[in-house]
Amino acid sequence: MARVTGRHAHAHSHLDAPDGPDVGSRPGARRALLAFLGVAGLATVLGLVLLWPQGDARVEDASAAFVAPGVTFQSAEVTDVAEACPAPQPAGGTGGTGSDPAAPTPGTSRGDVERQQGCGQVSARVLTGDEAGTEVTVGVPPEVSRSGLRSGDRVQLLQVPSQAGTETPFSFVNVERNAPIGWLALAFVVVVALVARLRGLLALVGLGVGALVLVRFVLPALLEGGDGLLVAMTGSSAIMFVVLYLAHGVSVRTSAALAGTLLGVAVTAAIGILAIDRTRLTGVSDETGQLLATFLTDLDFQGLLTCAVIVAGLGVLNDVTITQASAVWELRAVAPELGRAELFTRGMRIGRDHIASTIYTIVFAYSGAALSVLLLLSFYERPALSLVSTEDFAEEIVRTLASGIGLVLAVPITTAIAALTVEAARPRDTADA
Repeated sequence: MARVTGRHAHAHSHLDAPDGPDVGSRPGARRALLAFLGVAGLATVLGLVLLWPQGDARVEDASAAFVAPGVTFQSAEVTDVAEACPAPQPAGGTGGTGSDPAAPTPGTSRGDVERQQGCGQVSARVLTGDEAGTEVTVGVPPEVSRSGLRSGDRVQLLQVPSQAGTETPFSFVNVERNAPIGWLALAFVVVVALVARLRGLLALVGLGVGALVLVRFVLPALLEGGDGLLVAMTGSSAIMFVVLYLAHGVSVRTSAALAGTLLGVAVTAAIGILAIDRTRLTGVSDETGQLLATFLTDLDFQGLLTCAVIVAGLGVLNDVTITQASAVWELRAVAPELGRAELFTRGMRIGRDHIASTIYTIVFAYSGAALSVLLLLSFYERPALSLVSTEDFAEEIVRTLASGIGLVLAVPITTAIAALTVEAARPRDTADA
């Protein structure tokens, strides 16, 4: 009995999670796993060093082209909101002399309607800049007037340098939403802290690190013309190393999930490259892409789309891999007599259920993000197959399917890694002893 206990104790490692089940790992498999992660970590560090953005001046030139010299953005507090103007009637429509006396004359423009009726206007007091304290009136789109804008809200105004003898002109830019978004973010942090406690807070720290990698490395590197595939692989690997170990602890179980995640990212990248090439996607599908193409002529938009495919699947990929690794460890804890093949089979039963629910999550998440596009295409009443071929629709389909394939294949990959890494089967009576 003492000999068995000694072997069991030797199978454990200081890497095993302190809050996980009392299950060890195979020394040989553990060394192979850590060697793989060591190579991946060194490659990630090397990629960060070689691809780190150097602060190319052309990024500043591109950003300066959006605003004319002397133009500034000012904050203002809303003091009064007029009702939204009715939509201009097309020529030949009802209105003017029709049954509704308040309706605009047929063919009148929005500017004419505002001048005639005084609608669609917002009065505001400028809070920043040289004109602070000045009361101004600006026109806003009808949807802004109908959104619930009221006195006390803050808006952002564009100020153009005044000409000699003329009043400084202002125009509406957008509603400032920092305060409500900040309160919502605070509520999110509080709920996570109360429910998930320390583990949830560590996950939030990892999320912050991930955002920092995206803002300080991925985006600037892409703007400087970096290869989209290499930038995405390097940034994703760096994020996953930090997020997984920070949120789930340093353990063999987490390492198995990390290895599965990295391999899943590689599969997603391969599928994404192949799909983008075969579908001849350009990566320029909307006004944002066209604007980038105007100022960044040497930006590889297909590489940018590949990067988007990889980054889009990170969160869900991390979810399924850590779940599969934990499932295998828990199965070993409650059924120490199971062989590795049976352990893999039972782990995959859990994985299949997780795959089904996660696929729904991916598809509906993309559908919700593209709901306006779906409505517009439905309004056009075009055949479904012709919609699939449109650039904006095809991009979402390729992004969803490439991420989905990587996600699905990550489940058996992670389950196999965990089943091979966890300690060997033992008779139940020996384990209990």
